[in-house]
Amino acid sequence: MSIVPRQLLLGILYSFCLAVLFSALYFFVFPVEDLAEFWERKVMDIPFLLFVPTLSTIIGLIVGGTTGYYWRKQLKSIEDSLTEVENRREIPNQDKKSIPEIESIYQKMNKLKQHVSEQIALTQKLANERAEDQEKRVQEMVSQERNRLARELHDSVSQQLFAASMMMSAITERKLEDDFEGKQLKMVEQMIHQSQLEMRALLLHLRPVPLKGKTLQEGIKELLIELSQKVPLKITWKVEDISLDKGVEDHLFRILQESVSNTLRHAKASSLEVLLICREGMIIMRVTDDGQGFEVDTSKTGSYGLQNMHERALEIGGTLKVVSVMNKGTRLEVKVPLLKKDGCND
Repeated sequence: MSIVPRQLLLGILYSFCLAVLFSALYFFVFPVEDLAEFWERKVMDIPFLLFVPTLSTIIGLIVGGTTGYYWRKQLKSIEDSLTEVENRREIPNQDKKSIPEIESIYQKMNKLKQHVSEQIALTQKLANERAEDQEKRVQEMVSQERNRLARELHDSVSQQLFAASMMMSAITERKLEDDFEGKQLKMVEQMIHQSQLEMRALLLHLRPVPLKGKTLQEGIKELLIELSQKVPLKITWKVEDISLDKGVEDHLFRILQESVSNTLRHAKASSLEVLLICREGMIIMRVTDDGQGFEVDTSKTGSYGLQNMHERALEIGGTLKVVSVMNKGTRLEVKVPLLKKDGCND
């Protein structure tokens, strides 16, 4: 039985009991000699025996219905508040006319909600920390494995390719240019040379040179000087000293590494030019080669390297543009807005 019918029955029962009690007291004070007087005595032209039960029933219905509706409203409000606590939402403001016991319930629910929210925040924080720690461990393991593989390739395959290249150069120098075997050996030498470039690019992918506390200018110069000593490319650069945030420097350096690696692997270029300047509040980094070029629209959808460079440029609020002409070369340009415009030349 719900709260309203229960309160109605209780109201009727209480009012009837009170009516009987008051009637007994009334007739005790004013006794009657004959029972027929109960029917003869009238109140508002209604016999006393009918008036008392009818009035008590009406009063019981009114009181029971009012109290039942009030308590149903209070219980419904408590139920709604508990639902909000369960769904992690704000508890609606309670009625200021509520009795102290109801207000105490609301206060305890607010404390419970606050406690649950704190527990959820703590749980999420721990989950995030565990995920970050796990990601760091995975990245560290991947980095260690990449470094190990790069060392093994450098110490074995790269050295063997270099030795093979030196031997082939010595052999081809003894052959005449019109000699068929000499031409074949020359082709082998070119293949070894291309394999060396592929290996250099692969090593650059596997073990990228970090900045390690150096500025972007110092890191770029160090990378290009090392490459110029190891690969048969004419490498030129113009790199200005620009004050940048660490995150921007790191992303630009990684984009440069990816671009140089692509040049070594695919361009078959004879020269490479790197430019890093700041003009009119924009950082401009440009990498240009005179290689064989490629179809930009076709390569954008399938090239992981281009997609990676594009995402890095977006992360620092910049844009990346690639222009390539078949058998003419490729130019990659990154533009990033500089917040510290006073450090930029005009």
